[in-house]
Order: sequence, then structure tokens, then C-alpha cells
Amino acid sequence: MILAIDTSTQWMGIALLKDTQILYEKVWRTHRRHTVELAPAIQEAVADCGLQINDLEAIGIALGPGSFTSLRIGLAVAKGLALTLHVPVIGIPSLDITAAGVPVQDIPLITVLRAGRERLAACNYQAENGHWKATGDIYITTAQELEAAIDSPTLICGELEQEERKVLERRWRNALLPDPADNIRRPAKLAMLCAQKFEAQQFDDVVSLAPIYLHTLNTPALN
Repeated sequence: MILAIDTSTQWMGIALLKDTQILYEKVWRTHRRHTVELAPAIQEAVADCGLQINDLEAIGIALGPGSFTSLRIGLAVAKGLALTLHVPVIGIPSLDITAAGVPVQDIPLITVLRAGRERLAACNYQAENGHWKATGDIYITTAQELEAAIDSPTLICGELEQEERKVLERRWRNALLPDPADNIRRPAKLAMLCAQKFEAQQFDDVVSLAPIYLHTLNTPALN
């Protein structure tokens, strides 16, 4: 069984996957209470499924980018469980999780999440062999910069405030925005991505695994 943990932003979530079945998924918005909410949520999830924490075979963790504090909390819990239970840990970039929830199409995709001070962390993707594949590094941008740069139909999915959606919708023929319900970063998708790596025995080093922090990202011009 795989436990997936996502504490990238104020939207946090957990999921449990056993074999090919999602047993549990919860997404909620916290008010900077990751520390006090995460461990009880994991205990509740395991108990609700009639399982024991020792049933876990791997821990999946969203690596960010995202909030400095919330990422550290999530990774600390993931590492603590992995070390205690002697199971592997698997890290997945948070924007890859968003991309995994978008049906693959023959147009580009940009996934985004909140980066503070009206900024967005973003990553570009193209369809390849039935999956979304990142075409470059994660970067920092704004809704205005994205709106100005998009000159062909492009899916944009992720955490967007109402005003940011309005800015992007000015390019309504090119900026294709899913319904807000489809923009949620789902921990069940994180669990599925981790399951693929678990099957391939692609584990991360529990000691050296580190989050992707916002301050390490560039702000390159968009193509």
C-alpha cells in the first residue's frame, strides 16, 4: 500500500493506494496548520480503511515548488514514516501531479500553483506517448506574463485566483481553462505516479531527498 502526501500549498491532501485501487483520498484547504493537521489526517485515513500504518509499503511525497514551511513539514513526515517503517520514499514534482490530472490532448499544457506576491510557479508540457511530458524547467511567472506569451491554443491548469482567471480569459481562444473543480491537485494522482515508480523500483534516497523551493526557480522569458 502506498501513502501519498501533498503539502505543497494551502491545498493539502493525502491518498492511499493498494494494488490498483484508490482506497482513500482527501483534499482540504488549511490555514497554515500543516503541522497539526497532517499526522491526524494520515491516522484517520488508515483507520477508515481498516488498515494499520505497518501495512504501508512506500511513501509518496509532493516535492513542490510551494510554501517553504509546508513542504518541509510534508517531507519531514514522509521521511519519518519511511525510516520508521523501513519502506522507500518516492518524490514527485507538484506540477507533474497537476498535469497527471489533465486528459492528454494534442495542444500544449501549462500547470501552475501559487507562488505568493501574485506570482505563479509554472511548467510547460507536451503530449508524448499518451502522457504529459515536461518540456523545460519549472519557472516563476504571472498571469499577465502568461496571457501575453500565449499565441496558440494552450491548456492552463492549476491554482488560479478569480482575477488571474479573468486575465487569462482575455485570450479566450488560446488560454483554455478547465472548470475550477478540475484544477485541484489530487493526491490520488500522486499515488498513481508513485505506484509507477514503485513498480520500477525507482526510489529516492530518504536522507538526501529535498523539496523544490520557490527561491531556486528562474523567471525565464516564455517561448
